[in-house]
Amino acid sequence: MSEPRHANRLIHETSPYLRQHAHNPVAWQPWDEAALEQARREEKPILLSIGYSACHWCHVMAHESFEDDATAQVMNERFVNIKVDREERPDLDKIYQTAFQLLQRRAGGWPLTMFLTHDDQTPFVGGTYFPKTARYGMPAFVDILHRVSAHYRQHRHDLHEQNQALLDALRVESDLPAAAVSALGAAPLPAAREQLLRSFDPSHGGFGGAPKFPHPTQLERLLRQWAASVRRGEPDRQAGTAAFFSLHKMALGGIYDQLGGGFYRYSVDAEWQIPHFEKMLYDNGPLLALYAQAWRATQDPVFRQVVEETGAWVMREMQSPEGGYYATLDADSEGEEGKFYLWTREQAQAVLDAGEYAAVAARYGLDRPPNFENHAWHLRVVEESAEPPSEPAIDAARCSDRLASGRRKLFESRGQRIWPGRDEKILTAWNGLMMRGMAIAGRHLGRMDLVASAERALDFVRSQLWRDGRLLAVHMAGQSRLNAYLDDYAFLIDGILELLQCRWRDGDFDFALALADVLLDRFEDRDAGGFFFTSSDHERLIHRPKAAHDEALPAGNGIAAQVLLKLGHLTGRTAYLDAAERVLRWAWPVIKQIPSSCNALLAALDDYLEPGQTIVLRGAGSELEAWRQRCGQPYAPGRLTLAIPANASLAVGLLAERSAGAGPVIAYVCGGLQCLPPITVLSELERELASAELAAS
Repeated sequence: MSEPRHANRLIHETSPYLRQHAHNPVAWQPWDEAALEQARREEKPILLSIGYSACHWCHVMAHESFEDDATAQVMNERFVNIKVDREERPDLDKIYQTAFQLLQRRAGGWPLTMFLTHDDQTPFVGGTYFPKTARYGMPAFVDILHRVSAHYRQHRHDLHEQNQALLDALRVESDLPAAAVSALGAAPLPAAREQLLRSFDPSHGGFGGAPKFPHPTQLERLLRQWAASVRRGEPDRQAGTAAFFSLHKMALGGIYDQLGGGFYRYSVDAEWQIPHFEKMLYDNGPLLALYAQAWRATQDPVFRQVVEETGAWVMREMQSPEGGYYATLDADSEGEEGKFYLWTREQAQAVLDAGEYAAVAARYGLDRPPNFENHAWHLRVVEESAEPPSEPAIDAARCSDRLASGRRKLFESRGQRIWPGRDEKILTAWNGLMMRGMAIAGRHLGRMDLVASAERALDFVRSQLWRDGRLLAVHMAGQSRLNAYLDDYAFLIDGILELLQCRWRDGDFDFALALADVLLDRFEDRDAGGFFFTSSDHERLIHRPKAAHDEALPAGNGIAAQVLLKLGHLTGRTAYLDAAERVLRWAWPVIKQIPSSCNALLAALDDYLEPGQTIVLRGAGSELEAWRQRCGQPYAPGRLTLAIPANASLAVGLLAERSAGAGPVIAYVCGGLQCLPPITVLSELERELASAELAAS
């Protein structure tokens, strides 16, 4: 095999995505001062390309254009070319995706291709994927390069007015209009319900049409709406049906890996049949939590199966030997999207015996026309019963056994194929999301192996990504780097609080408090309220984002407000409660205007208006565990329970005052900052839990 002809500055990076481009003929550089200084010195515009390793169209554009010598020559002559991994630098991605939307009046995506001024990195034109030759109604990439270069040479001094308008518009995105909020109210909660139900697809579940994304924050909003209505004794069947029906359809569809567990990124159709095949940690963490909560609420075995299979996938394929969770699995293998996951009838028949094939074919559609590009099958459940139609009298248990053995054989055979690439970056924020998912799954299903997996991830983050009282954002190839972002802190605190509800470990709560203190010290907008995405000592960029609405990830401001409310109620520290309230007051205009896009903030608003029960149990042994399990029933999303051993080491503060009593277990039950007298008899605690359910509004 011949050695690569080229090596650019990306050869020194640790990001797998950047290293994929290290041998392009394009003179790629990372985003750093050396690249920016070259642009200033040579007065060349910057070509900024943002993508990630699991992105199919990023691979397509790289193969078509970035590996092409002629295209690279134009890029190198006319631009300073900077490549960014959006998973490492979500700050840059947020800024330039927002700028793209403002310039083009449409949503962006990946790969993002932006052209920036040489002196201050302000974008003046941009796009996403460009083909090498003109097609799909788009011009050829090389033509774009020539036109942009010529325009910049001739008109760069005229761009000042446009650039200033763009920078002003970016500021408006964060600086929400000031509103005199006398009191925060509940009106956005039913308004969000109405908006979500209007976009709900009653035929296939989910929201809207193709392409269709899972949107776990939206489904969780409906689930919380349903749970609150059940506690009132007036079940909101529309909200419940929309949530549970959507989860059921997704679990049976092609967006879910029917053999290996875990969800793909999105469905290209409205029926959940064919996905875009990348698997992202940040999708699967929230979805795992959601399915575990849905199982706790309904006992639907389909939901439990999804939780168990997805949890197994996470531990098997996405957890590093050191404990951290990897970022993504690629959509492509052997240069073809989805090839690892697809089947022909001949491939399946070669692995299965006749009975197994009949059961598998009936359940997953192999007895129907191919559903992938007219030549292959992507597995999805077409018949919930495993019984082949040709054998109506077959013993159900035997048929179930055939299906199980058939699935196992297909899974083992698939494992012998060439695997899609795995991006082994360990991202702090995404690890927080998965810790939360694994903790909730472990708690509701009684699976302490899932909890232990999440604790290993937390230990990895604390040992490798917590330095001198600050978080780092990414770990790869033995190196931890990059100043952490709002999401890193907020999501990690959220994960820790969920883990503590499974099993108390000395030091974890103190770690959560230390993280919260950094949030208040380094990220809060002390003038307007809310939290910036970057810290006060972060690299200076053209904009400092501060978002209220959810995107693919829940809004960091929403999660920050949620965890600060919980910490405030647990510790009695009003600084946490006040900061959470300031988030809600800052975001109030957008919450009122488009509540269905602010579901993380709505959960915080819910908790602010009517704080859920906070229960601290002190005791020892099996009785402490029995009390903890009783507090988890029935499904109560607003309840937070900590079972703290009597001999635990607690710092001074309100939580430390919840001391162990003379009896085996003592319970401290609070609603917000209002607390009941200590409870020492389990039946009395059960009566209090029941009365709280009846009194909940």
